Amino acid sequence: MDNRQAIGSWLSGPRAAAEEMGADFGYRGKRLGLPEQGPGSVAPLGRRFGAIFIDWALCLLIAYGLFAQGDQQAAGNWALGIFLVLSMLTVGTIGCTPGKRIMGLRVVAESGGRLPIGWVIVRSVLLCLVIPALVWDRDGRGLHDRLARAVQVRI
Repeated sequence: MDNRQAIGSWLSGPRAAAEEMGADFGYRGKRLGLPEQGPGSVAPLGRRFGAIFIDWALCLLIAYGLFAQGDQQAAGNWALGIFLVLSMLTVGTIGCTPGKRIMGLRVVAESGGRLPIGWVIVRSVLLCLVIPALVWDRDGRGLHDRLARAVQVRI
């Protein structure tokens, strides 16, 4: 066997090489016992990005209109604080932010129930740090979701 095939090329990556050698990763959410498609399945990346974009735009609008007094730098700082509060309040109570609701998503515990408030706070703080949200596992969950024992699913 060629070593390049075992390691994977820079184009296909190591996952593709492992799949060629017979490894079965299954679909996203299989390890969590979630369905492959439809309600309750792991939320697709595009919808999650859309939801966070909507939430951030809403927070910027609130910050600029109510707190920043025309200062764009201050608006960005206020928006981050508003985003943190919005995330903690809405995910902690109804399980989704306005952006997630519009995009048809919800945050639930790995066990399938409501995410406890302590984990909501951990998840929200890590999300505001940005980097944990950019590190994903093979189920497509960000590090902030893994550490908070949460998963974003379709409604």
